[in-house]
Amino acid sequence: MLNTFIGDFGHLSIIVAFVAATVAAYSYFMAARNQPLGETDASWLRIARGSFLLHGAAVVSVITCLFIIIHSHRYEYYYAWSHSSNHLPVYYMISCFWEGQEGSFLLWIFWHVCLGLAIMRFNRKWEAPVMAVFAFVQLFLTSMILGVVLLNVKIGSSPFILLRDFLTDLPVFKLNPNFVPKDGTGLNPLLQNYWMVIHPPTLFLGFALTLVPFAFAIAGLWKGELTKWVKPALPWALFGGLVLGVGIMMGAYWAYETLNFGGYWNWDPVENAVYIPWLVLVASVHGMVLWRRSKTALRTSFVLVITTFLLVLYATFLTRSGVLGNASVHSFTDLGLSGQLIVYLAAFVVLAIGLLWYRWKEIPITDKELTTYNSELWVFVGATVLCLGAFQVLVTTSIPVYNAFLGFVGIKSNLALPADQIAHYTKFQLWMGVLIALLSGIAQVMWWQKNDKESLTNSLTVPGILTLLGASLIILLVRYNKLQISPVYIVVLTAGLFGVLANLSMVLTLVKRKVSLSGGGVAHIGIALMLLGILASAGYSNIISKNSSGLLYSREFTEEINRDNVLLWRNESAPMDGYDVSYTGQYFEVPGLPEYVNKEVLFRTDDEYKALARADIKQGDKVYYKAGDTLNILPENTYYRVEYKDKKTGEAFVLYPRAQANEEMGGLLASPDIKKFLTHDIYSHIAATPDPNKEKDWSEVKEHVLSVGDTLFVNDYFGVFRGVEPAHETAGLGLKKGDLAIQADFMVYGEKKQYHVHPVFVVRNRLIGRVPDEVEDIGLRLSFVNVDPTKGKFTFGVSTTQKDYIILKAMQKPFINLLWSGTLLMAVGFGMAIVRRRREARETVAAIPEPATARRPRALRQPEKVA
Repeated sequence: MLNTFIGDFGHLSIIVAFVAATVAAYSYFMAARNQPLGETDASWLRIARGSFLLHGAAVVSVITCLFIIIHSHRYEYYYAWSHSSNHLPVYYMISCFWEGQEGSFLLWIFWHVCLGLAIMRFNRKWEAPVMAVFAFVQLFLTSMILGVVLLNVKIGSSPFILLRDFLTDLPVFKLNPNFVPKDGTGLNPLLQNYWMVIHPPTLFLGFALTLVPFAFAIAGLWKGELTKWVKPALPWALFGGLVLGVGIMMGAYWAYETLNFGGYWNWDPVENAVYIPWLVLVASVHGMVLWRRSKTALRTSFVLVITTFLLVLYATFLTRSGVLGNASVHSFTDLGLSGQLIVYLAAFVVLAIGLLWYRWKEIPITDKELTTYNSELWVFVGATVLCLGAFQVLVTTSIPVYNAFLGFVGIKSNLALPADQIAHYTKFQLWMGVLIALLSGIAQVMWWQKNDKESLTNSLTVPGILTLLGASLIILLVRYNKLQISPVYIVVLTAGLFGVLANLSMVLTLVKRKVSLSGGGVAHIGIALMLLGILASAGYSNIISKNSSGLLYSREFTEEINRDNVLLWRNESAPMDGYDVSYTGQYFEVPGLPEYVNKEVLFRTDDEYKALARADIKQGDKVYYKAGDTLNILPENTYYRVEYKDKKTGEAFVLYPRAQANEEMGGLLASPDIKKFLTHDIYSHIAATPDPNKEKDWSEVKEHVLSVGDTLFVNDYFGVFRGVEPAHETAGLGLKKGDLAIQADFMVYGEKKQYHVHPVFVVRNRLIGRVPDEVEDIGLRLSFVNVDPTKGKFTFGVSTTQKDYIILKAMQKPFINLLWSGTLLMAVGFGMAIVRRRREARETVAAIPEPATARRPRALRQPEKVA
């Protein structure tokens, strides 16, 4: 039965949010118009605040309605049907919310509401002009989910469109307009990961934060306050750099943990679209810091802050217009909003560049000469390197845009993205990393020292010597382990070590001076560690699963699979580098249980999401299910239990790499499992398995007549027929009165373990049915063929097939923890800088003398007029 009320209410809330944002933008503009900074038209300000609060309430209402639709499985709505399904856990339903374009726009809008309320609370002096920009942005963003048609022009795509209105050509809706599917298509399996619950909100908060310094810069240009905007904008820019940087690295860790290409960054165009504005944002932070300290680089700060936000809008166009459809696996499909996105981008490009051009000559510049021993020069050079790095990535990533534009004007373009994108980008970005590591060390030392040759030399001598010694020692160790080290790697290693040691020496110096620590120094240490982690984990990643058998696994497999993978037969150990590795079975995830459950103890029913426990399911000391109990399972993913045993120490650990048969996404969809050590990771994923959708090639059935207690010999195994018992009525058989079902109890003895096998014999309506039972470990299937109750004889059919196997790829990732720990240090450094700037702002406010009128005795003040 259709339920259109919740969707109608949600769509009405979008319209209210759009109208309220429009009123708020106009009212804030009128409140600040012709008024000096800090003064506003009170009547317009009241309207503006009320409108923005109404806008925020409407946005929350839209979010609530959409989540209710997803959580309640209201598949009459296209958004719920296309992104969720009945059996998704609640935390993955949250991921469903922002899997689609409309939900991600809504998330972005929500963060803008939160930031706008914070500015209304903490930046009252700048509220009117800044919030005019905020509300103007919200007007455009809300229009992206408006979902109305005016004069045959579609404005936005509503998340509340009904399925029958989206898929109008399906015959089922012509026969039954009120048809509602029983289940949805489900969440993309790659997004069924806890990082996808927290990564998108973090990333979109980072996007939203780029608006704050942009809004302050536009407000400063508008009101002619060309220097004062930097102070309130800088903490927000630092916060944006922190959140966006952490969000990017969350995505990198998700890729490392979920995708099977063996890395964390693939230079995918959508990844680049996030990376580019972050680089420019970090450069803008350095520009604003220069202005705050030495009154230089104000024009640079304006340009970079404005460019950062415009790049975020450009990234939005790239990922949502469909222009990257053939270039990126991450891009959204085109919802017909390309023109609207172009208008959105163009409006802010014209506004920002127009204001900047209008005020350009009024922006103060310094006459101070920057020499080699000025720290400001090296900070400026570092910011320039960041921008050049962003520009290089931007130019290549935008190739599909050039092609689309040239095609639009009738010119055929032969431009194409690089065949090997990783090699192309790394060739340039690696040297950017080298320069940043070196410059961060030099600039940080100079920032806190006297600007003269002798002082700089003294400060850099110790970290320089330690860098050379450390690099030499590492090179010797690499050579000792018979690994190659190229000149490029030596340069990267030296630069990374210098970045760590130079910044660390300055941090320790500040500790000795009892000066507040430098957040920049700590962040720079983190970035240098990240560079070293990238060098070690990417440059010296080692495949430890090489095929040493001398045989091809299959001619159907690629050369890479035959060369770089190990074949593991079930319950048989195989040597792999310094380990003995064995594959011991397939497992399912059972909601509510801390560990995976072996498929052997589960009897599958007609409902693929339910199973019966063949035996007690016990984990630790707790029994979760008793034999015969029905339990819920999540059958989409199969987890393959792989046991590693160190040949030298005898220590063992278990990994559960995941795989899913998914024809829509190219067949086998595999995700790795990772064992983390202090100095390296063991990264393992499934390269191939027997096709679960293909019928097994069973041998011809051989019948055996047995009595209770007889032994059955099959190949290298034997089984004991222990008896017959009634089958459980709950075994998915749907037994009715008068039906008969019995099951045989076999104990089959394999090489390393024993198996309970229970083939079932059914009599229903005088018809005989048989439910065979399989032992996948040894490729055995038993069928209960017949019963001779007078002689006490039972006939069983036996057939065999190839044993179960997997083909596994395993890599060793040395010192990858440097990358993740460097990310944390970078975040801590940004956080320290934010705290420092907030403290400086409070101290500045406290130092301002109280106005004379405020210090007079009350009796001496002029009496207030009474209306």
